[in-house]
Amino acid sequence: MKRPFEAKCIDLSTAGIRVVIINREDAHDLDLKAMDRVALTLDGGKPLSCIVDLTDTFVSPGTLGLFREIYDPLNIRTGDRVYIEPMGKPDSVMYIKKKMDGGRHTPEEIDAIIGDLMKEELSDVELTAWISSVYIRGLDKDETIALTKSIVGSGTTLALHEKRIFDKHCIGGVAGNRTTMLVVPIIAATGMTMPKTSSRAITSPAGTADTMEVLAPVTLNKDDIEAVVNRVGACIVWGGAVNLAAADDKLIRLRHPLSLDPRGMLLASIMAKKKAVGATDVIIDIPVGKGAKIKTTNDATMLAKQFNALGASLGMNIHSLLTNGEHPIGLAVGPTMEARETLRILSNENVSPELIEKSAQLAGVLLEIGGKAPVGKGRDAAMRILHSGKANEKFRQIVEHQGGDSEIRADDVPIGEHQHTVTADASGRIEYIDNRGISAVVRNAGAPADKVAGMYLHAEEGDRIRKGQPLFTIYAKSERKIDQALEAYEKRRPIRMAKIILKTLS
Repeated sequence: MKRPFEAKCIDLSTAGIRVVIINREDAHDLDLKAMDRVALTLDGGKPLSCIVDLTDTFVSPGTLGLFREIYDPLNIRTGDRVYIEPMGKPDSVMYIKKKMDGGRHTPEEIDAIIGDLMKEELSDVELTAWISSVYIRGLDKDETIALTKSIVGSGTTLALHEKRIFDKHCIGGVAGNRTTMLVVPIIAATGMTMPKTSSRAITSPAGTADTMEVLAPVTLNKDDIEAVVNRVGACIVWGGAVNLAAADDKLIRLRHPLSLDPRGMLLASIMAKKKAVGATDVIIDIPVGKGAKIKTTNDATMLAKQFNALGASLGMNIHSLLTNGEHPIGLAVGPTMEARETLRILSNENVSPELIEKSAQLAGVLLEIGGKAPVGKGRDAAMRILHSGKANEKFRQIVEHQGGDSEIRADDVPIGEHQHTVTADASGRIEYIDNRGISAVVRNAGAPADKVAGMYLHAEEGDRIRKGQPLFTIYAKSERKIDQALEAYEKRRPIRMAKIILKTLS
């Protein structure tokens, strides 16, 4: 039975979840408990499923507290009359419990869970329980395929007319690994089509989208992306702005706090976004090593096989490449620093040889797949395209068509006005540079929110260093941020020197 209430609009957001606050007296009368669901309606309106929270004092009996997720779309104002009626939990809650008990999902059950996720019918507690159960119980091949297809169906897909569409993805975890901004223009310079949708940083100092945004807008809608790709053959945009595989962004938000990366969800997350752009041929970069997400070659090989099998089931040709994830790839870390480094490499400045080499290897595989280079010759072909200036020309076309300045030079890109250089306190050799430690330092400097925050490495693993020689420079908006970054460095000491002082340096 519906019961009327007076609305009290609360000027706060609940991160997408529809929550109503009810006085405990009213909840007792309606036999409602915290986390129960009610159908909320206006006069003659369509019911809206909401989750119950209880209070003794925040709202009085007869009053219903509503957050923005409810009152904005329904145009409710404080004092309006609304109605609620108790309702049962969706079936998807039962399917979540099934996975917690070790059961196997059917495709229909996964569709129901993703569908209710998109309709905001599930609470964060219920969704986190599902993610945790998948982390512990796992997903088999059929479940992973079903989840991938369901995530693809949760959002929009690009409508490009090319028969073959190329893409790449790195599973992450390596600082300065900005290969996408080099691979895309190399590939597009040959006439191959590569609509690259990238992510913003979650735990790193910069995602590809954060770095590209320094040079051009990345928040493009579906029509704009298709127009850019049709004109220049490629784009580098933020996938979250396009509603591609929309359910994945919601799941990532919940996976992030505990850094939960269930293998089945990792596979589905990546492959759904590739499928959503219409990719037919994809290279997956899997960094391996103690500084990366994947620690061992055996685990990386197994993951590569899973990517390849999932791709085949979805009609995609997948090539997985195991790469060195032991240490940062580029010398620059942070959005503006990485944007500067990209422009310098494209302009044929001799910086970051390891980043250039890795980008050429990745691009080379795609060139071979696309028939633009003989097997075994792709890397050399990619290097020729890079050194010829064709990749630079294509990259600047992409920047221009996305709304940026195609004439921008590396020195035009602003960096943090406050900086501090850390020098070696002894002579020796750099033994190890920890990716996570570097990321922690740069995030404490303000990145990625402060795009001008970053770090430039003056030395790499294996380099011989004299006492007093610069190791790296931190850039930030303020001295306070510099101090925070230095505190993070002292806690983590991500750059470690050999303890034995080399005689050649004494």
